[in-house]
Amino acid sequence: MAFEGLEERLAMVREVIAGAQRAAGLAHPVQIIAVTKSHGRDAVEAAFRAGLTAVGENRVQEALEKQPGSPAGLDWHLIGTLQRNKARHAAGRFALIHSVDRVDLAAELARRVAPGARQAVLLQVNCSEEPQKGGVEPTALPALLEAVASLSALDVRGLMTMAAYDADAAAQRRTFARLRALRAESARAGFDLPELSMGMSGDYAAAASEGATMVRLGTVLFGERG
Repeated sequence: MAFEGLEERLAMVREVIAGAQRAAGLAHPVQIIAVTKSHGRDAVEAAFRAGLTAVGENRVQEALEKQPGSPAGLDWHLIGTLQRNKARHAAGRFALIHSVDRVDLAAELARRVAPGARQAVLLQVNCSEEPQKGGVEPTALPALLEAVASLSALDVRGLMTMAAYDADAAAQRRTFARLRALRAESARAGFDLPELSMGMSGDYAAAASEGATMVRLGTVLFGERG
């Protein structure tokens, strides 16, 4: 069977999340998004059989190739960078797009949403302040939030960030705590942002400790990609 042991690894992940939340005095649900990039449809099917109902892809085209024939009841998330010229392919094809970080991208995405529909999105914030990393700078988030919230075709559900790949646990937590603080600041400004998408295979425990509502996991579930 493909991805043998997935259910056991998933159970371990859930235990780690629960333990991190207990230590932080948290108890809200955390959605596990199975990141299937670079794997075939068999990874999507294995994740669904294991009880996961959301899969994440980094590239629009790879997701569109896998979506036909995927299990009913499965939500697709776009977690990677979205180029403006791919917005027309992404609108309406994902339950949630995690990586909106510019006004022009948001406007193009909104323009491509079918009449009467809404596309759920997260705003990506560069909380680690790495020059090479995508995401709006934290100080520019309020202006971006105001602009995107004015687009009726988009439903802003929350925020997303990534910690530095070489960060230690303390640095990971600082990055994730900053996103949580930005959500609190946004709430004081009148914006309801329930979702915090943060944490990947190497840092999801730190993210859970800081209030993540979604974690994006690939390697810890499926093993190293080819």
